[in-house]
Amino acid sequence: MTDHAPPAKRRLARPALSVLGLKLFAIILIVNVAISGLVFVGVSRSINDGFIDYLETTQAALVNNLAEALSEEWSRQESWQWLRTDPRAWRELVRRQLWPEGHPPPVGIQRDMTQARDFVLHDANGLPVISLPPRRDRQPAHLEWIPIRHEGRKVGTLGYVPPDQLMEHMEKIFLEQQQRNLAIIVASLVLASLLLAGGLSWWLGRRTQNMALATRRLTQGDYGARLTERGRDELSRLSQDFNVLAATLEANRESRQRWVTDIAHELRTPLAVLRGEIEAMQDGIRPLDQDNLDSLSQEVGQLERLVGDLRLLAQSDAGALEVSLAPLDLAESLESRLDDARGWIDEHGIGLVSDIPDSMMIRGDAQRLRQLWSNLIDNTLAYTTAPGELRVYLQVNADRAQLIWEDSAPGVPEAELERLTQRLYRVEGSRNRKSGGSGLGLSIAAALISAHGGTLHASLSSLGGLRWTIEFPLLTKPH
Repeated sequence: MTDHAPPAKRRLARPALSVLGLKLFAIILIVNVAISGLVFVGVSRSINDGFIDYLETTQAALVNNLAEALSEEWSRQESWQWLRTDPRAWRELVRRQLWPEGHPPPVGIQRDMTQARDFVLHDANGLPVISLPPRRDRQPAHLEWIPIRHEGRKVGTLGYVPPDQLMEHMEKIFLEQQQRNLAIIVASLVLASLLLAGGLSWWLGRRTQNMALATRRLTQGDYGARLTERGRDELSRLSQDFNVLAATLEANRESRQRWVTDIAHELRTPLAVLRGEIEAMQDGIRPLDQDNLDSLSQEVGQLERLVGDLRLLAQSDAGALEVSLAPLDLAESLESRLDDARGWIDEHGIGLVSDIPDSMMIRGDAQRLRQLWSNLIDNTLAYTTAPGELRVYLQVNADRAQLIWEDSAPGVPEAELERLTQRLYRVEGSRNRKSGGSGLGLSIAAALISAHGGTLHASLSSLGGLRWTIEFPLLTKPH
């Protein structure tokens, strides 16, 4: 297998241009430009229509004021001759009546609407008193007319340019100014969108591309790839999950390598013994008799047990472990196996103390449970110093059957408890005696318990050894 460098020394390659970043940049920019354009068109139209409505309302009131002022002036002069002879009086009258002192017109309107040239005055006979001067910058205006009355008698008519025609000229002043301001605002928005889209696409594109590169390395077997964890957003949590996944895969690969190495070691020992004994018989050093054949048979049996254990664990990992669950008396199964092994336990100098009720029903496989009890007994006998003690208690805990299995010294360091059910794992220390075991017994026990829907937990025993707490779901009785 390829030897990889430690994770801390690995660096992800500098990412090239991110396609996702470019797409994100284009989408954000297009959306913001479209929104800015719609805002510009909408606001421009709103200003145009709203301003015309404002002028129509305002001008109607102003024109009525001017008509009333002209009526008062006619009552004093009894004619319009004074306006024909003095045009300046006309301009002053318009200015004074439309925009009194202290109320100047708005910017833009003051230069156009308040000028007298936008009004026409005719006498009662329809003859012009004040005419509309010709304009070079626009076509002749279509005028609106209102009568000027004094004491119910028509003394003249006042004509004025309507707002929509005034707007043709005022767009160059007011609306163009407002639209120019809007254009500046929209351009600023587009620039801000450009910067935002560029920054966001660069940031997100870089992070996603780093993830893509790390994932590609992971698929190629480089489990040392890691992502930088910054912030608390979803991408940071994704980076954390990726790092956990990579660490898990790396640990599994190392475990698999150790597993293969340990299996090779376990198989090599009995094979070496077999080979040595067979070669001794071939060379005539040892006779080919029944005792030597029995020794060979024992080594073959040990190999068969090891292969069988490995097969069982492989089935458990694949979810294909053959377990036939049926209603079963757990108390009877446990009591029967302990009675059969009592003499064997006594021979090892271990005292057995048990407290098992008469009956406790679960769904189980009788053959697999007997295999479980045998593995637990083998583990206790292999790693308990004589004289020692084994205590077995079976009780009900809520809706589960709880089995307490504890033995006496030597014990196991607390830090090693969680690793006891790992395949081929042996504790370094007082509990690692040369017992001849394969290191698979507890792994098989854990697999059998899991196949029955149970749980297995290791802790320190008050006797100085190990305490195993095993729980199985009780069989629900039909009502």
